[in-house]
Amino acid sequence: MTETGLDESPREGTRARIERAALDLFTRRGFEGVTIDEVAEVAGISRRTYFRYFATKADAVWGDFAAHVARLAWLLRDTGDRQPVLAAICAAYVEVNDYSSADLPLLRQRMQLILTEPALLAHSQVRYADVDRVVAEYVAMRTGTEPGELLPRLVATSTRAAATTAFEAWLTYPEFSLDKALRTAFDELATGFRSLDVQAPSA
Repeated sequence: MTETGLDESPREGTRARIERAALDLFTRRGFEGVTIDEVAEVAGISRRTYFRYFATKADAVWGDFAAHVARLAWLLRDTGDRQPVLAAICAAYVEVNDYSSADLPLLRQRMQLILTEPALLAHSQVRYADVDRVVAEYVAMRTGTEPGELLPRLVATSTRAAATTAFEAWLTYPEFSLDKALRTAFDELATGFRSLDVQAPSA
């Protein structure tokens, strides 16, 4: 397949077309069962053009994750000290993951692959490290500590685990909105899993 109308399409439009082609192919045939050449063919571009946008096959699954992390960092910096630390992190996670209804099907494909494809799990650790760094830096700034100390690192990994679990719940239970899943996960974390304190009915 030859390239189709790339001169007339904005750069972001080409990126989005590659991502859609990749996610559709990976969802149907599995990540390992698809080559970059096949993604390029379905997207209507050349292999060379593919590498202008993505360095690896896995990068097409994650999309512009660097922009996602940068927005999370900006939201945390913009919060300053107006909110408690955990509440500020929760609010930033919710806002950075606020997608329109039209974007949710693609997001479901993306997250299903990220959270279930064995070949992507190792790649995920590199991405998660970027998120953890941003959150740890914010916690360190708020608490007068260093990002590598125990508390900032613990908050970063715990909140990211809460967000990841919220995504897993959203994928499993479609009626559970992503916003509600994120807020519920962070609420449980902030209150020491208060739902565990609910007593079972008497026999």
